[in-house]
Amino acid sequence: MQEIEALIKKALKYKESGLTELEIADELNVSKETAVWLLSKGKEKKPVGDLKIGWRSIGVYPSRISFISDALCDIIVEECEDADAIVGIAINGIPYATFIADKLGLELSIFRPHHEKSGAFSSNYASVKGKKVVLVDDVVGTGNTFKSALKAIKAEKGETLLCLAVLNKRSQNSIDGVPLRALIRARVI
Repeated sequence: MQEIEALIKKALKYKESGLTELEIADELNVSKETAVWLLSKGKEKKPVGDLKIGWRSIGVYPSRISFISDALCDIIVEECEDADAIVGIAINGIPYATFIADKLGLELSIFRPHHEKSGAFSSNYASVKGKKVVLVDDVVGTGNTFKSALKAIKAEKGETLLCLAVLNKRSQNSIDGVPLRALIRARVI
């Protein structure tokens, strides 16, 4: 129960700072539904089957992110041969995507999802227009973030070869027909 209280305090602090429910969910590594429940101070019905993921042991040292990225590179090499770019999904997919793009000698694109709209690609990085890309994020839960990115890539006439995450909370092996791979799969049973 102490951990839940700590999460509620963090969620409320993020809300006071101006973060949206989706951004709070990303920061706490929980689903949007769980973030909404935490913001209600646990008074509403608790969502079923969510997992709280703690990345701090990995995230505090770039060398650890690099090691994880090496394993993700192996999956990309195994799954697709002709990618032009790696697309990091903001915010937590960006460090992994950066290391992966560097290690594989590919361009780096950044996708910023939006909780109400389709999201956008950062103009400070490579375009996905007409390119074959691999999407990278830390966690895939509902798949909505990947779906949003897939739609945006398609609108740019790009092709997504693979959706890749460190952790997959889903039982499916694809998202909208695109293969989904991850280092770890976790499911509530």
